[in-house]
Amino acid sequence: MPRRVVVAGASGLIGSALVARLRADGVTVTTLVRRPAEAADEVSWLQGPLDPAVLEGADAVVGLNGASIGRFPWTAAYKHTLVWSRITPTQVLARAVRELGADAPLFVSSSAVGYYGSAPRRVLTETSPRGETFLADLCGEWEDAALAAGAHARVALLRTAPVVHAQGVLKPLLLLTKLGVSGPIGRGTQAWPWISLEDEVAAIRHVIDRGLEGPFNLTGPTRASANDLGFALAMRLNRPFLVRAPEWGLRLVLGPDPTEALLTTDAHVRPAALEASGFRFRHTTVEQAVESAVPAAEAATFLIGGSGSALARG
Repeated sequence: MPRRVVVAGASGLIGSALVARLRADGVTVTTLVRRPAEAADEVSWLQGPLDPAVLEGADAVVGLNGASIGRFPWTAAYKHTLVWSRITPTQVLARAVRELGADAPLFVSSSAVGYYGSAPRRVLTETSPRGETFLADLCGEWEDAALAAGAHARVALLRTAPVVHAQGVLKPLLLLTKLGVSGPIGRGTQAWPWISLEDEVAAIRHVIDRGLEGPFNLTGPTRASANDLGFALAMRLNRPFLVRAPEWGLRLVLGPDPTEALLTTDAHVRPAALEASGFRFRHTTVEQAVESAVPAAEAATFLIGGSGSALARG
């Protein structure tokens, strides 16, 4: 078990869950914050180079910064925000790791399965090539920024799938499902990578605890389509799943980049390196992840006087 871990991006969904898990296990956590530090375990940063002394003695430094890709549309200004919020913090961490040399902690840097773009009818592992979308290019630059920590640095790249959580990929779907207007997105049969928040945090701990290096696909072990996820949520809330969102409509409302990179992308991503390292998932299907993410009490509110069982996928 690590004794001390430094976490950047600790206020986000994954970061806050990771910090809570580490502290519950007795690990000392130092968080890097963009505001003035208010506690002894906080360090203010991004106003200049990070003092490498902040990382001294830590077992790992984890970078989880990045503006939400779930905010639409991706205007030119917001694309700049998506890039800046990932590349700049990663460059700052990489520089501090590089300056520490052999004494540097393991650098665990976030990335995303968007690295692969869309690849219908293919199984994607950590050795698969990078895609050609805006998001794929962004992930490539993000990882390059982390690898700039130097040839002797120990770096793990976390290619994370959309997290099945009420504040993750389920956030927009929950509202539509509760209103009874959810249904297939585009074709609906496209493969959507996914992972539960619990397994995401456990996988990061696994990488830290074992000092693993290289790229890791943090995604569930079984294939799921967009329909599988949407239908599982509809079943959980006892709502219909009928209203199809055509691809042309999505492109018109959201723009081509988020539509192609997130909603209609077809990417069967496998966690090959993670499983080979001995990691075991708690949630092995997207249905299990949805059940865990949507509390029974919330689901029960739709079983009393509801509009009947969820209907076929269509």
